[in-house]
Amino acid sequence: MYTIFTRQTPRSRRAVFTRLAGCVAIAASVFAVQRIANSAEGAIRIPAPTLDEKVGAAHSETAVFAGGCFWGVQGVFEHVRGVKQVAAGYTGGAAATAQYETVSEGDTGHAESVQITYDPTQITYGRLLQIFFSVAHDPTELDYQGPDHGTQYRSAIFPANPEQRSVAQAYIAQLEKAHVFSGPIVTRVENFKGFYPAEAYHQNFLANHPDYPYIAINDLPKVSELKRMFPDVYRNDPTLLKVSD
Repeated sequence: MYTIFTRQTPRSRRAVFTRLAGCVAIAASVFAVQRIANSAEGAIRIPAPTLDEKVGAAHSETAVFAGGCFWGVQGVFEHVRGVKQVAAGYTGGAAATAQYETVSEGDTGHAESVQITYDPTQITYGRLLQIFFSVAHDPTELDYQGPDHGTQYRSAIFPANPEQRSVAQAYIAQLEKAHVFSGPIVTRVENFKGFYPAEAYHQNFLANHPDYPYIAINDLPKVSELKRMFPDVYRNDPTLLKVSD
């Protein structure tokens, strides 16, 4: 992974957008090569879970996943049919430390995560997990994803109820037994302690800034792989989170 494309920890919204222009020239020379490399290394076809949630009358449930930078994970699931909205945020720590600058220090217990609100009659929790493991991130990277390092970038699932926990644990065991990945799965199934939405400028970042080098190189290939590998649930127009600035 080329470290010049790491996602720095900007201290303010202004800092985020200042970096947009500064990185473009650097990225242009190797953009095509790196994008192909990431795409080839990242997505992998895996079997669907043999155990899934029972679909009832409810038309709205939530799932919380952490898989590295929340920009890309949010961007992937915003393109999934049956998903109503996806919020980027922080999970695993206390409310008092759920701010970007604090979480970026790596010692809050939080992970950058997404909260997915979905219709289980259109897409199940198990199907969301299949996308999470195969396209949205690499579950074999311990406390990092690509260029981003720290416990805040860990791979984790935060079940909302016992059924989700059972499905997640069974699926990890199923994938481990099938040896579909080159290394062991390090994804943690953690207790859900609450989800805290991230700052407004982080929301819908992939959709709003597709030309930002970090997004173009690390995350847009994931959306392309979603379309290629899951055409039955892919939606071209993302469902965006409504935010007030």
